[in-house]
Amino acid sequence: MTTPMIRMVTVDKHFGELHVLRDINLEIEPGQVVVVLGPSGSGKSTLCRTINRLEPIDSGEIEIDGKRLPEEGKALAGLRADVGMVFQSFNLFAHKTILENVTLGPLKVRRTSKAEAETDGLALLERVGIANQKDKYPAQLSGGQQQRAAIARALAMKPKVMLFDEPTSSLDPEMVNEVLDVMTALAKEGMTMLVVTHEMGFARQAANRVVFMSDGQIVEDASPESFFTNPTSDRAKDFLGKILTH
Repeated sequence: MTTPMIRMVTVDKHFGELHVLRDINLEIEPGQVVVVLGPSGSGKSTLCRTINRLEPIDSGEIEIDGKRLPEEGKALAGLRADVGMVFQSFNLFAHKTILENVTLGPLKVRRTSKAEAETDGLALLERVGIANQKDKYPAQLSGGQQQRAAIARALAMKPKVMLFDEPTSSLDPEMVNEVLDVMTALAKEGMTMLVVTHEMGFARQAANRVVFMSDGQIVEDASPESFFTNPTSDRAKDFLGKILTH
């Protein structure tokens, strides 16, 4: 038996009266790409954010690569370093160049030497197609380039898992594919990925599994093929009906 890279057991989470995650059980094997779909307010982003404790949970447990998520402190920081996160907003440091943004984590958290961090950083910028922008500041880049820089920055920590929370939703349409292409390449290389997205094409092509959420629950967990052609729940049928007819 391989240890799941992500394991969530009976996870519950409330925001005040609102029950945003209800009894979530989810296992993601190493190298799997899982896309989380669902209507707005279904708990997708919250699910993503609990996996590195950006959102604390009320009950249940979460493990990364067999280790239980610590509550806080140094152990949590160490575990967070193993979990790369890419958000809707790029969260790059405005006053640092693109290369500085990418090398900051390895230098500060992983204690990598400057030379090694820069070599690795350049290789990553090459990999996401923006090595020629390394000395620019985030504001000088397009949204698509900034998001690719954010992916490179997350990868610089050599994470075991990558979480993507709607990484293309604030991009102009023509920039969406350049980011999805980088993510598809990562998926092919065997990175374990949990991706919250509205991009159905990416879900069909790159995912091993589609997890469909509604009202804080996982309603379906299936291969993309069976989810898109033969969803079992009415909620998923309704969701796909709305999305695929537009």
